[in-house]
Amino acid sequence: MEEEDQRKVTDLVIELVRRLLSQQNPQNASPNSPHFSQSLRYALRILSSRLTPSVSPDADAVAESIKRRLATQGNSSDALTFADLYTKFASKNGPGSVNNKWAVLYLLKIISEDRKNAISGMDSSVFLPNLGLNDDEMGNDLRVLNAKENREKVWKNGVLLVSKDPENLREISFREFGNLVEEENEVTEEVLVRDVLYACQGIDGKYVKFDSNLDGYALPDSIKVPRATRAIVRKLCELGWLFRKVKGYISESMDRFPAEDVGTVGQAFCAALQDELSEYYKLLAVLEAQSTNPIPLVSENASSGNYLSLRRLSVWFAEPMVKMRLMAVLVDKCKALRGGAMAGAIHLHAQHGDPLVHDFMRRLLRRVCSPLFEMVRSWVLEGELEDIFAEFFIVGQPVKAESLWREGYRLHAGMLPLFISQSIAQRILRTGKSINFLRVCCDDRGWADAATEAVAAAGVTTRRGGLGYGETDALESLVMEAAKRIDKHLLDVIYKRYKFKEHCLAIKRYLLLGQGDFVQYLMDIVGPELSEPANTISSFKLAGLLESAIRSSNAQYDDPDILDRLRVKMMPHGTGDRGWDVFSLEYDARVPLDTVFTESVMTRYLRIFNFLWKLRRVEHALIGAWKTMKPNCLTSHVYTKLQHAVKLQLLSTLRRCQVLWDEMNHFVTNLQYYIMFEVLEVSWSNFSNEMEVAKDLDDLLAAHEKYLYSIVEKSLLGERSQTLYKSLFVLFDLILQFRSHADRFYEGIHELQARTAESSLSSQDKNKSRQTKDKSSEPGSWIREGRKALTQRASEFLQNMGQELDALATEYKSLLEGFLTELPVQQHVDLKFLLFRLDFTEFYTRQHATM
Repeated sequence: MEEEDQRKVTDLVIELVRRLLSQQNPQNASPNSPHFSQSLRYALRILSSRLTPSVSPDADAVAESIKRRLATQGNSSDALTFADLYTKFASKNGPGSVNNKWAVLYLLKIISEDRKNAISGMDSSVFLPNLGLNDDEMGNDLRVLNAKENREKVWKNGVLLVSKDPENLREISFREFGNLVEEENEVTEEVLVRDVLYACQGIDGKYVKFDSNLDGYALPDSIKVPRATRAIVRKLCELGWLFRKVKGYISESMDRFPAEDVGTVGQAFCAALQDELSEYYKLLAVLEAQSTNPIPLVSENASSGNYLSLRRLSVWFAEPMVKMRLMAVLVDKCKALRGGAMAGAIHLHAQHGDPLVHDFMRRLLRRVCSPLFEMVRSWVLEGELEDIFAEFFIVGQPVKAESLWREGYRLHAGMLPLFISQSIAQRILRTGKSINFLRVCCDDRGWADAATEAVAAAGVTTRRGGLGYGETDALESLVMEAAKRIDKHLLDVIYKRYKFKEHCLAIKRYLLLGQGDFVQYLMDIVGPELSEPANTISSFKLAGLLESAIRSSNAQYDDPDILDRLRVKMMPHGTGDRGWDVFSLEYDARVPLDTVFTESVMTRYLRIFNFLWKLRRVEHALIGAWKTMKPNCLTSHVYTKLQHAVKLQLLSTLRRCQVLWDEMNHFVTNLQYYIMFEVLEVSWSNFSNEMEVAKDLDDLLAAHEKYLYSIVEKSLLGERSQTLYKSLFVLFDLILQFRSHADRFYEGIHELQARTAESSLSSQDKNKSRQTKDKSSEPGSWIREGRKALTQRASEFLQNMGQELDALATEYKSLLEGFLTELPVQQHVDLKFLLFRLDFTEFYTRQHATM
């Protein structure tokens, strides 16, 4: 029965080959044709093949592959036709239908591919071994060939074909191959596998040991193994070398903990590495269990056996090798790093396109960054700097309360990880600083409610570990909400509880001399005292005069707390200094206001006060000179009593004195207007607007710094205006000299008037005679002279005063011209407006042009 079936199959194959060849060339379809014999041999080889395909038995996948191949070859219509036929073929189920549809499709695909290779001129025997058939046997009796059940093993084209026969020739060949392998290998593969597993745990095996010269695990040269086996053992043992590096780093770090160079982030890194090694240990345990099974030499079912060979081990080690290499790289990179710097270095390696590496690094970083994010949470919500090992990117240092905001905390750029931006780091720093400032300087606890509201608004948890790596959006949301609420609460405390705006206004009114009636009265009552030598002035007396000025002006209605802060300060003085040179006012800014009004800030305020006080002193001196110079009956009476020449000389000197006073008064008045309105008021207006829009204390400090800088620069007190500043003070000193000259001039006029009146009295008046005698006893007195001598002395005095006034006017004109010449080259635009005010009629410009 079997022979009959074999005969029928053979007949069908012969008929199939004949019909296929007849379609191409009828001559090739003849049974005696060589082409017919070759094609028949090819068909029988395919049908008798026992090779297992390397693809999974999926009919749809094979059909899709065939359709894709047809489409890529440009046969779109054939691909559509095949798709339609396959749909019909796959839908047929039941009796009479093909059960193994996948095998049919796969057969057709293989035939098509082999046929294509044959057409391209390549020998089909290169791809599949030929059967042991020759042309004679094919020509004589094909049925005899198909009826034979036993096949012979044939060598052809270098390929060994083993036939299935009852003599077990296949097993004999396997035994011969095994003996050959045993002769070439001194160590069995099972032993090498176990040694490799030991090496991958950092343990020397029986043959595979750590070689310090090679810095790795290797087989000794004395062991006889094939070169390929030695190479694969060396390659697999790389995992052991990497394991040794990672394990050594973990052990070394944990032995040094709690050293500062390890820290909590380093400890977390070691713990994460240890967790990965634990998973690695589990894999090795599974592999060791499989290594106990014997390795079959050659078998049809060897591919599915539960054994472990070196090649299988290389497949198992593919993924652990990637992870271990990555861990070794991180270990080398992080040896000298700690804290945020370590987290940032690990983060750089997480930017990887491989999903395996990306997931592994993300899992590792979440463990490593856990202490860092906990520090951020504690700092932002509680103001606590839990950084024992100096790992955080915020560094604190012990300072006084007034320096807490500016110097107490700062960013450490070296510890800032790359996944936290600079702007977020600044907000984190400021939020924690605000909490500590409220707690230490303001003695306030309201920030806790603001922090709770921020957590609720951000939608995060306050528990430890609530934030982690990869949650950048949640971190930013928490920081933004906390910063917004805590900064607002801080400004409310500064403005309302500590009255920051009121104190700024008080400084403007008293230190910047904005309270006009107070300043005028203070200058009137302290003027005589300040004219004395500085070393003879009592600061207690000046403090009393300050209290008198406050009570006698509208300053008395200010807040008592503000008035208590205003004090007299005597600056260091030397020999020859007058009270005007060392007198100043100071304002006592206490905690927390001294965060804004620091010592350096108050020094600049003192410098501005000295400048404004000098300007007011010059103005006061000119007003005093005017009171002396104003026309009155005394000078008009003198005119009628003097000779004509002396009278003309007196009128000329008076006119020169008046003109010079007008020029000086014009300069001082416009300068003072510029300082008081263009500088102080405009700067204060801008500062007030910026105070209203300030969102945090840093904004407030920046606004105040800008306000103070604007005053300093516009008032010629900046570094770029030092030359102009010195010229201005020389002008001030010249104006004060003019005041002394004017006083001396009018004192001489008074004495001349007295002498003239005395000479007209009766010589018999004894009382007048005694007075005359008393005055005549003074050296250089005019009264003891006669009328002629009186006229001569008056002429000399007026001539000397005229010369002094002319010299003073010439020097003043030269200094003023130099001052005006330097104004246009100043960088600040407001100083050009000062030039316009001083020379709005272009008098000085035309005067300079005519010279």
